[in-house]
Amino acid sequence: MTPHVEAAARNGGSPSSLPQGKVIMSAEDVRRALTRIAHEIVERNRGVKNLVLVGMRTRGIPLARRLADKLDDLESVQVPVGELDITLYRDDIGMRAVQPLVGSTAIPVDISSKTVVLVDDVLFTGRSVRAALDALIDYGRPRAIQLAVLVDRGHRELPIRPDYVGKNVPTSFDEDIAVRVREVDGSDVVELLA
Repeated sequence: MTPHVEAAARNGGSPSSLPQGKVIMSAEDVRRALTRIAHEIVERNRGVKNLVLVGMRTRGIPLARRLADKLDDLESVQVPVGELDITLYRDDIGMRAVQPLVGSTAIPVDISSKTVVLVDDVLFTGRSVRAALDALIDYGRPRAIQLAVLVDRGHRELPIRPDYVGKNVPTSFDEDIAVRVREVDGSDVVELLA
């Protein structure tokens, strides 16, 4: 993301503060992608026993909650959902002109020996996921960590790969992806910004 989009997104930017672009996922597309990801999680893990969803702040949290609802619909089990703030684990924290706001982390269960599905809106370079992995380890030693993202835009700088992807969107470095979710922004849409 560009600094403008990233700053607005990470700080819970309002719909009017996020740029407008070409729609690549409608609200219905987002719903279908999350439904498919939920089915894939159940299939890969042979159910949801010992599963914990952890959403990365900001938009990964509502996506994780929606996945938990879908998993409950499929398996009749309420999967715990945690919230993870990676601000202090980022490798660029001292390089930013404006220091980001630190949010809270709340993981309602011990993640030791559990399968944690880390949930985020967009996967780009992999650096945020690396920070999230470091943060998660501070809360226990999971049996496994899986990654679910709504959009994978490519351009990895680290050897990180998602286990579950809503949509692959090849982008150039000059383009950005803006994800809006109704819980934060008032509507569900994914846009490509040129």
